[in-house]
Amino acid sequence: MASVSPILLSPLFSNSSKSSLKLGISNANQASIQENLSLICIDSKRGVSVSQRRETLIKGLALLPLVVFGGAPISEAREVEVGSYLPPSPTDPSFVVFKASPKDTPALRAGNVQPYQFLIPPTWKQSRVANILSGNYCQPKCAEPWVEVKFEDEKQGKIQVVASPLIRLTNKTNASIEEIGDPEKVIASLGPFVTGNSYDPDELLETSVEKRGQQTYYKYVLETPFALTGSHNLAKATAKGSTVVLFVASANDKQWSTSQKTLKAMLDSFEV
Repeated sequence: MASVSPILLSPLFSNSSKSSLKLGISNANQASIQENLSLICIDSKRGVSVSQRRETLIKGLALLPLVVFGGAPISEAREVEVGSYLPPSPTDPSFVVFKASPKDTPALRAGNVQPYQFLIPPTWKQSRVANILSGNYCQPKCAEPWVEVKFEDEKQGKIQVVASPLIRLTNKTNASIEEIGDPEKVIASLGPFVTGNSYDPDELLETSVEKRGQQTYYKYVLETPFALTGSHNLAKATAKGSTVVLFVASANDKQWSTSQKTLKAMLDSFEV
């Protein structure tokens, strides 16, 4: 039997940058689908009722999600430049504005994270977050931190938003970041989620505290030569509701030499 290769067009890609995703179907599943479709043809000749044929068809088509998607949800990341679909910043035309909404992540849909926003250069692209890192499997009650969104640019670096259950850091419900502890205590707990592996207090170069209305943010500058995320990391953390939200901007030495000003502007713009 001829090989079947359906082509799916994601509705999330812009009209100007549509991308196709070709996914193969295994021979075993090809046979199962073909068998069910054949039964429909045979049954129609024998005068089997429409409802019975419909049931047979549904059984065959029910295999498609498992065959095509492997049982895992497709990430909603758009692998095109964000400037093609995000609005320009009203304060700085060299950036666009990303405002997270419930359609963007499982935690936002579950109400575990409050909407957040930040500025981003229009040439950056959103990266896919692996299902095991996204928190999709554990919402609405996750015990460990998860990655909300990721964006990157090969010349400038990458950013990600990480959310951690508040209960992981304090037993007090709806605690502010100040109630959790000072900046050094908070980064000691969240440092590994900045670096991607481990955290050494000697890597912390600078801390500062920022107030925006009723919300307090802890800001960090780290030099992390052994980090998986990059040798330079900027981070900003705050607590709201039942989570602590962490914004991380990372770069290697080559990227940092030319993009540190851009990364700092992105970090400064982050708010929940």
